[in-house]
Amino acid sequence: MRPLIATIRLDHLRHNYLLARAAHGGKTLAVLKANGYGHNAVRCAQALADIADGFAVACLEEALQLRAAGVAAPILLLEGVFEAAELAEVERHRLWLVVQSEGQLRMLEEANPAEPFRVWLMLDSGMHREGFLPQHYRAAWQRLRDSGKAESIVKMTHFARADEPGVPMTQAQIEAFDAATADLPGEESMANSAGLLCHPRARRDWGRAGIVLYGASPLPAGYPQGDGLKPVMRLSSRIFGVRELAAGEPIGYGSNFVTDRPTRVGLIACGYADGYPRLASSGSPVAVDGRRSRIIGRVSMDMITVDLSDLPEAGIGSEVELWGDAVSVNEVAAAAGSISYELLCNIKRAHFAFV
Repeated sequence: MRPLIATIRLDHLRHNYLLARAAHGGKTLAVLKANGYGHNAVRCAQALADIADGFAVACLEEALQLRAAGVAAPILLLEGVFEAAELAEVERHRLWLVVQSEGQLRMLEEANPAEPFRVWLMLDSGMHREGFLPQHYRAAWQRLRDSGKAESIVKMTHFARADEPGVPMTQAQIEAFDAATADLPGEESMANSAGLLCHPRARRDWGRAGIVLYGASPLPAGYPQGDGLKPVMRLSSRIFGVRELAAGEPIGYGSNFVTDRPTRVGLIACGYADGYPRLASSGSPVAVDGRRSRIIGRVSMDMITVDLSDLPEAGIGSEVELWGDAVSVNEVAAAAGSISYELLCNIKRAHFAFV
């Protein structure tokens, strides 16, 4: 069996949810979109079932997968519905839904549910991706209430730069939200992962814990608020080939790495077809039998070469951690010019082990 293994530590997931909920100080949704950020949404939901206040997914298909697995907790559709016919499934499976556009609002107004929906009404407070602009929000809220199709309305917004604590935009968005929703009754939700960690004014009735659930801090290095998080995924493989090269020898496609000394090279089973980022090439960190080393040469489709020159005890069968405990996924993401979200979501072909 190919030795690429993604070990999912469900006890770490529970730890991170409780840490996030405590930081927020109120009810908190566990965000399981994109198959639980690549961690298996069903297994994550089952592991959190007795402690989570509810879950959030992107779309109806993701919610139905959870319901089919027996997940009974509230589930919020963050993108809402894409066509009116989906509302029947929303009603049947007791889902909550975001309304973020005129088209979605009209679908609800024209629907004939047996019972009204639980609605989260999105305000565009400055990100300009989705939601009603501040000058239109109150009218949208009034239409929704007057329609009789909403059992309750949670006022919500989403931050563009909460993961940049020194940037004033988040505070401006909070102020825009408060101005636009003043005197409108109902619960509120503002804080995403970065918001609930480091923006106290964003901590309202409902938090939305995304990347923090999986143990990767969304904050820049040097901010301690995420220090207590535990990585949920540990991606590892094994060395299955070793060779000795003299100084001045190229390695891999493009020959863009050339040895500057006699070099011992290990070959491991992982590559960009598995979801490991191709741009995380020479210099990207790995840990071989718990000791840090580096990738040398380009990441190939199925294989990666690593430097064993200072690890004489390493050889065939040695374990290589690509990220997890000794190597942070944030480090690998930085080396690839990416973010941890993308790396975690992209893992394919690995054997998943849940512990």
